Amino acid sequence: MENEQLTAQAGDLAQLVGLSHKNFILRLTPGEQLQTHRGVLYHNDLIGKLWGSEVFSHLGNPFFLLQPALGELIREIRRTTQILYPKDIGFILITMGIGSGQHVLEAGTGSGAMTTALAFAVGPQGHITTYEMRPDIQQLAQKNLARLGLSDRVTFKLANIESGFDERGTDALFMDIPNPEDYIPQVRAALKPGGFFGCILPTLNQITRLLPALHRENFAFIEVCETILRYYKPVAERIRPTDRMVAHTGYLIFARPIIPAKVNQRIEPV
Repeated sequence: MENEQLTAQAGDLAQLVGLSHKNFILRLTPGEQLQTHRGVLYHNDLIGKLWGSEVFSHLGNPFFLLQPALGELIREIRRTTQILYPKDIGFILITMGIGSGQHVLEAGTGSGAMTTALAFAVGPQGHITTYEMRPDIQQLAQKNLARLGLSDRVTFKLANIESGFDERGTDALFMDIPNPEDYIPQVRAALKPGGFFGCILPTLNQITRLLPALHRENFAFIEVCETILRYYKPVAERIRPTDRMVAHTGYLIFARPIIPAKVNQRIEPV
């Protein structure tokens, strides 16, 4: 078993990184081949190789065989909508306490990038229920999750959340829709008391509409933030920032539903 964990096996997702960090993500399948502009790589030659091994195409061009990170899978996802960036997704998962065995709701499936991250985080014992209104977008997300082998962790619902969520007592709920302020009562009904709510919005105007809606529904511990990621050139002799950086991608809002004590509530002595 230990040797199998160290080597690429049939059915594994693999990443091949070539010159200039050009990479390909594939599922290793006996008899299949990957055709690139730097030559053909045969799956049979990759199966059984140690992860991290240098391999070569039929033209002799080098690639490294790696297990893909979640960030790489998300960046390579097929999309017709804007997806969340890994820098935001990681912060969202940590801040909302997403973990193994949880039931998490999502509103606004899109191409399935966030759905993918949530499904990874909750593990095989957890579950994601994701709502989307556009059937063509939902179908693409379903294909993306199936490609990664995560379909059994996700229930896709084609529905308008205006009428509310079917679920109750869920651990967390994340929204990626333009008008979350219109659905905060529905969010509260679906979350367990003290659960986690999060959403992403592109403009401050949208946040000013969301905050009063959260207060009206007794959400507390409200946070508004953004994440900025800056890479550096990893060359010891001339380390400096790279020429490009992933700056503003959206504002993140987090809150938790609470149960305040009733005003002037008194407990009469027995």
